[in-house]
Amino acid sequence: MLTFLIVAITVLAVVTGVVARLIDRRDFHSFGDGIWWSIVTLGTVGYGDIVPHTTWGRVLGSIVIVCGVTFIAFLTATVTSLFVTVDQQEALAKVHELREESDEDTRAALRAIDERLAAIDSKLDRVTGAPQ
Repeated sequence: MLTFLIVAITVLAVVTGVVARLIDRRDFHSFGDGIWWSIVTLGTVGYGDIVPHTTWGRVLGSIVIVCGVTFIAFLTATVTSLFVTVDQQEALAKVHELREESDEDTRAALRAIDERLAAIDSKLDRVTGAPQ
């Protein structure tokens, strides 16, 4: 998922940078300026060194801003999800380990009880004279 987001935002930055240059040559003097503006706008930094002044440039800028905010939200959610997943897996492993230890303790206690019951049965049989 993270790789997809990185590739998508890279492609979006290049495409919108090129489109910005094509629709607003007055404000974007080169394709590099368009890509720079797109990256800065997608990152929601907006230095203000390059700003679209035409209507279509502003429409494109609005779209890029919304995509940038959405990208940051998805990126934050994805990274958080990865941390939570790792934490959950570690907690689940610990629960399984504790369960196994608990099960072994229970088996040992049951074996001890079984041995004590067998000893009690044996003594009762001797006392009562019942056949073994």
